[in-house]
Amino acid sequence: MKTEHPNIVEFEVYGDYALFSDPLMRLGGEKCSYQVPTYEALKGILSSVYWKPTFIWRILDVRVMNPIQTEVKGIRPIKYSGGNDLAYYTYLKSCRYQVRACFDWNDNRPELCGDRNENKHHCIARRMIEKGGRRDIFLGTRECQGYVEPCVFGNGAGAYDDLPELGFGLMYHGITYPDEAYSEETRGRMTARFWYPVMKNGVIHFLPPADCPGQKPLREMPMKVFSADEGNFIGLREFGEVE
Repeated sequence: MKTEHPNIVEFEVYGDYALFSDPLMRLGGEKCSYQVPTYEALKGILSSVYWKPTFIWRILDVRVMNPIQTEVKGIRPIKYSGGNDLAYYTYLKSCRYQVRACFDWNDNRPELCGDRNENKHHCIARRMIEKGGRRDIFLGTRECQGYVEPCVFGNGAGAYDDLPELGFGLMYHGITYPDEAYSEETRGRMTARFWYPVMKNGVIHFLPPADCPGQKPLREMPMKVFSADEGNFIGLREFGEVE
């Protein structure tokens, strides 16, 4: 459900390396990054900054600030059967992005409607961006440390401001979990989404999850319950707003 106000947040995220893996490249044990961050990766970054089950972050746009560069590294991942293996991971290098996002109320959690105070959540999110986030920020994978700070979306010179259009083909958009379902087809199951991103003058405008042209159900999954009775959510009591 849409909020009464836009509640837009803008921030810059950057780091020395990033690995936004193509799921198809993981089958052989070696990972290769997409050229640009995925919707799911940016949503995960924003959730590390601030998140509550009351709402769902929606990524609107990303602006690529630095030239797209890659670097291959030899990695020795741990094998499930024991020991180590040798693999080559292709990382993005010297990454910097401007991101614009907003949040919508989570209609799958009517029990949390008492926590739908959009001014509170918007102000906390902006403060957490100024503080660098509540949890660790990483760009796609744990070894790629990232940092966030406030920005004005569109300010500063970007590497692709003068490039009219660049398509990236079929690309992973994200995963819809049961507590973020938007249709009967996505309710009670885990669904992968795919789309065809296009960068125009350095900016990629993301489709909402429900509008992605490719959607594939993966498996059945129950929705996790958040409530005071479960002992895992206190809502407005966190700030002394209610007894």
